[in-house]
Amino acid sequence: MELRHLRYFVTVAELLSFTRAATRLRVAQPALSRQIRDLEDELGAPLLVRNSRGVRLSEAGAVFLPEAKAVLQRAAEAAQAVRAVVRGERGEIHVGYAPTPTVELLPCTLHAFQNLAPGVRVTLHDLSTEELLRGLHDGRLDLCLMVRPEPKALRGLRFELLREYPMCVALSPAHPLAKLKRVVVEQLVREPLVAYTRSDYPEYHAMLVDLFRSTGQNYRVVAEQDSASALLASVESGRGVAVVPACMSILAGGRVRLRPLHPAPDALAVGTICRVQKLSAAAQKFLQAAREVAKEPALPT
Repeated sequence: MELRHLRYFVTVAELLSFTRAATRLRVAQPALSRQIRDLEDELGAPLLVRNSRGVRLSEAGAVFLPEAKAVLQRAAEAAQAVRAVVRGERGEIHVGYAPTPTVELLPCTLHAFQNLAPGVRVTLHDLSTEELLRGLHDGRLDLCLMVRPEPKALRGLRFELLREYPMCVALSPAHPLAKLKRVVVEQLVREPLVAYTRSDYPEYHAMLVDLFRSTGQNYRVVAEQDSASALLASVESGRGVAVVPACMSILAGGRVRLRPLHPAPDALAVGTICRVQKLSAAAQKFLQAAREVAKEPALPT
């Protein structure tokens, strides 16, 4: 039994005419009759009663008709579901993200994507840099919103820049440097630094090396934290100062003071990373939403 057998039977049963059914189906009437007989032979019961006055449903045919319609409807729905997935209108994508650098971009991108593809479910994964890259390589993540990693970490991956954030120093409100409009990098050499954990955020420590290289002096990290909230708590308590992107102000509120650095170091590059292989249609739509959000002005920091 094939779907065409069901489709032919339903058409004849609705029109109660082989001639009209053949015309609608665009098949020869003898071929249509043969297909209906094949279906009846397989079921072991006549579905249609044929006589000189025309065609009518048999008792078995009356029972079979709604079932056949249900099967055809379910098959049509299944085909529509597959086409929707191919178009990126249904399904699920897994998006990894670095929480602090994407604090501005991620919520706006999710909102834009919801409008673009409301039938797609987005599962978010808050992970460290190393975990994000592993997730991309092993296929657990479709794409990521994160800081641009070192070039060697991008093998087999593609980075697309969305936004750049100036680097600042986060200070407790009572810190003497908080009174300044900007802080000279050399002034930080004497300050205890709070940093992200080296194992999870190697690119952050590479940034610190570059930042202090021009001073010719060693900097001092007194504590490493694995999250932005822990970093801010350490700074707020006066345990140390931290070098952070300007977007951190969205999380910090009035808890700490952010001051620009002089000379200004390279801005933090935040964007999307995905595998070089072709993205799914849904992931492509997410990337499109992120690009549109990046065109908008950044929130004031």
